[in-house]
Amino acid sequence: MKKGFTVILLSVFLLYRITFPTTVVHAEEVEISAPSSILMEMSTGTVLFEKDADTARPPASVTKIMTMLLIFDALENGTISLDDEVSTSEYAASMGGSQVFLEPGEIQTVDTLLKCISVASANDACVTMSECICGNEQEFVKQMNARAKELGMKHTNFVNCNGLDTDGHEMSARDIALMSRELMTKYPQIKDYCTVWMENITHTTARGSSEFGLTNTNKLIRQYEYATGLKTGSTGKAKFCVSATASKNGVDLIAVIMGAEDSKSRFKDAVTLLNYGFGKCQIYKAKERKLPVVLVKGGKEDHLKIQYEEGFTYVDTEGSDLSKVEEVTEIPDEVKAPVKKGDTVGRICYRISGKEIGSVNLIASTPVEKADFGDYLKKIWKKLL
Repeated sequence: MKKGFTVILLSVFLLYRITFPTTVVHAEEVEISAPSSILMEMSTGTVLFEKDADTARPPASVTKIMTMLLIFDALENGTISLDDEVSTSEYAASMGGSQVFLEPGEIQTVDTLLKCISVASANDACVTMSECICGNEQEFVKQMNARAKELGMKHTNFVNCNGLDTDGHEMSARDIALMSRELMTKYPQIKDYCTVWMENITHTTARGSSEFGLTNTNKLIRQYEYATGLKTGSTGKAKFCVSATASKNGVDLIAVIMGAEDSKSRFKDAVTLLNYGFGKCQIYKAKERKLPVVLVKGGKEDHLKIQYEEGFTYVDTEGSDLSKVEEVTEIPDEVKAPVKKGDTVGRICYRISGKEIGSVNLIASTPVEKADFGDYLKKIWKKLL
């Protein structure tokens, strides 16, 4: 298939692909009072800090990140739309804890219910949406657990959709970071909801209409200038939890705190981790450059166009001089037909001081079929003209 490689050495900027540094900071290097925590770089999932991150604990309303993820999944696949009107059941209206006091039979749009969940942590709105999507909360919880499995959340078991204390309902800090990353990266529009500080909704019932004020439970939205989300939680068993997301100078971080003694401590711990991460991380993303065509032997076409399979992102936590990154491009002088679209043709690897930090494949942009006798005759005739 491959016949002689052309190797091109260039000083380069990084492309967009996920690459993980080997260094993970452990608890002794940063002082966090909460028993479980983790700091994750959002674009790659690189863990920058962890403290007892795999112990399963009650997550309280941080659970609602998964609830919102499934709502956005349903929006994406067309099961529901933001303008859909949803009726509140007696069961949903009976939820205790944080709520917006929906009444049985009250109708709200999906958009409004999302605000109630994201901003005010409304348990009644969670159950209303679970029934809207799956018919009942139990089926919705099955989907929550299935989605958790897809994301590799190994220490999670959901029993309800809102995080109220229930035996067996638990998650780890790492799992919370994984689902937070999925929600924030796959559905960035969540920020339109979780960054709202205050907003009113209108209750319309048999008794008439009335305004109800929503206030964000995540105080970092007002107190931390880089905050972008995401969700708080507190119950008797869980104590105080938060999944805090923030963005600064192109770096996006997720800080998860579980089991803090009080609300002030959880936010202090989250800010400590976020500030640590912003001081530690360098992230580089590079532009794709023009790639050469590759000669094809025995094909209907003589040349093959190639492209990057994906982008490349490198997260540096060691203070490396990333202006000295080198790019090595390996492409064959010739490939043999047939070639399918998406076939790997070569690769680009990236090095700092001779050490490879990652690579990205180069793939065929279009297929090239194997030439038959008629194709060879056409080529000969074309040369004679």
